Amino acid sequence: MLAPTDPVFAAALVGNEKVPPRLRQLLNVESSVNDGLALPFVILFLAIAAGSADLHLGELGMELGLGVVIGVAVPWAAIKLEQMRWFAASTVYEPLNALAIGLLVLAVGKATHGNLFLAAFSAGITVATFGPRQRASFEHFGELIAEVFKLAALLVFGALITPSLLGSVGWTGWLFAVLVLVLARPAAIWLSFLRSGLSVREQAAVAWFGPKGFASVVYGLLVLASGIAAGQQVFQIVAVTIVVSILLHSSTDIVVARWFDDEREVPAWYGSLTRKKRGRE
Repeated sequence: MLAPTDPVFAAALVGNEKVPPRLRQLLNVESSVNDGLALPFVILFLAIAAGSADLHLGELGMELGLGVVIGVAVPWAAIKLEQMRWFAASTVYEPLNALAIGLLVLAVGKATHGNLFLAAFSAGITVATFGPRQRASFEHFGELIAEVFKLAALLVFGALITPSLLGSVGWTGWLFAVLVLVLARPAAIWLSFLRSGLSVREQAAVAWFGPKGFASVVYGLLVLASGIAAGQQVFQIVAVTIVVSILLHSSTDIVVARWFDDEREVPAWYGSLTRKKRGRE
C-alpha cells in the first residue's frame, strides 16, 4: 500500500530544470508505474487478510486482465476513429478528447466489471503512446483536472485524520512510519541502482524522495472500507506514514533541489566574505 509514490509533494525537485532530466523522468515514471503494479498485490493480500478460503484467483485475474484490455482497446479504437475525417474533433474541443476517452473507459469498465484502476492506468499509457496529438492537447488541461481530483481525495483523507487517530498507533506505529521513509526505501533504492551509473547525489535524491500520496490514500480507504478485522489499524498506520511523508518531503524538496543548482555550489556567504576581504586590501 505504501509502495506507490506521488511526485506532487516533490514538485520543486521534479519541476526544477537544473535537476538532471533523467532524475526527474525517473521519479515521474516510478510514480506512474507503481500505482498499477501495486494494486493486484493489495487486492490479493486483502483477500488473504479477510480469511477467505478461496481467493478466487481466476476471477481476480479476469478482473485485472479485463481492466488492462479495456484500457488499451478503447483508447486505441477512439484514437483511430478520431483520425478519420468523419470523427475528427474541432480544434477548440481537442483538449476534451482524452477526457471523453476516460469517461468511455469508465463506462465500459463498469459495464463489464473490469478493474477500473488498471483500466485508467492502461488508458493513460495508451493515449500517451498512440495519440501524441491528443496527449499534447490534453496535457495542460489534464494536469489541472488530475490535481483537482488528487486534492479532493487528500481532502477526504485529511478529514479522517484526527489527534486521536494519530495517537492511537502508539510509538510503534510512528517508528514504522519513520523506518519506511528513512530505511526501507533507501535500502531498496541502493540495491536497485547498483551499477546504474547514477551519481551518489542522484541516488541520494531518489532514495529520499519517495513521497506517499494519492495512491496510498486510495488503498488506505479501500482497506478501511473492506471490513477486515485489522482494517482500522492498518488504515491508521498508513495514515500516519502518509502524514509524516507529506511533512518531510514537501518541506525538503527545495533544499534537495538546490544540490543540483551550480550557482549554489559555493555558498553565498563565501562570496560576500571574499569581496569584503578584497575591499580591505
